[in-house]
Amino acid sequence: MKQERNEEINSIVIKIIFVMVIVSIWEFVAKSDAFGPSSELIFPSLEIIAKAFINNFIKGYAGTSLWIYISNSMLLLLEGLLLGMALSFVLSGLSIISKTFYAIYDLLISVFDLLPGVALLPVVIIIFGIKPGVIVFLVVHAVIWPMSRSLLDGFMAVPQIYIEAGMNIGLRGTSLLFGVYLPASISYIVSGLKVAWARAWRGLISAEMIFGIASRPGIGLYINQMRTNMKNAEMYATLIVIVLIGVIVQYGILSPIEKNTVKKWGMSK
Repeated sequence: MKQERNEEINSIVIKIIFVMVIVSIWEFVAKSDAFGPSSELIFPSLEIIAKAFINNFIKGYAGTSLWIYISNSMLLLLEGLLLGMALSFVLSGLSIISKTFYAIYDLLISVFDLLPGVALLPVVIIIFGIKPGVIVFLVVHAVIWPMSRSLLDGFMAVPQIYIEAGMNIGLRGTSLLFGVYLPASISYIVSGLKVAWARAWRGLISAEMIFGIASRPGIGLYINQMRTNMKNAEMYATLIVIVLIGVIVQYGILSPIEKNTVKKWGMSK
């Protein structure tokens, strides 16, 4: 236990040192005027970025604070993430119950998991128009396929003895799914959730950057607005916000889930 604690502390220290080195290099390049008159525009100093960071939340763009952009993005992300996860559980569960459905759904996963959501964007816009639901659709697309693949891989990895034991006590169909397959696949589920979250977050930002919705402006649109107005410091500050949100979700939500499930139960190191 003590050794694990020391390893965790060492890992944190290494990460902090690495970040400090990167920040120091950035500040050195910013102060050295390596790019001549354009240096402050390309590499603004940390002080300028810090001021822009605060300004984003106080003034924002055209009187709209970055908080509004973030809340709009997170709501759309949450809608798509929950819907995509629900569909992946339902469809993957049906795949275990029906071999015919498994054959069809496995093919769909193989096809659509390789298709970037951005590539579908023109088709979706033509069919549905430019509206918030389009972004939700793209988030669902980013979530459902990797999550389903992890679920099916987890179901296929369940030892046959577990399945036979469940059937011996009368479990069939959905009861076998909830009583054996899902509990035995928890490590795959957590892994799929981490991949699905990352792809959903990237898909959301990409979609918002390509086409911004004025009625529900998101953080991707904010980045584009800063770029268009040549406010590079504000743009860099917004990128930091995106990273911070990702780090908070990863280490504040997903890592504790993993630690208190698969690691606690000895299913992962």
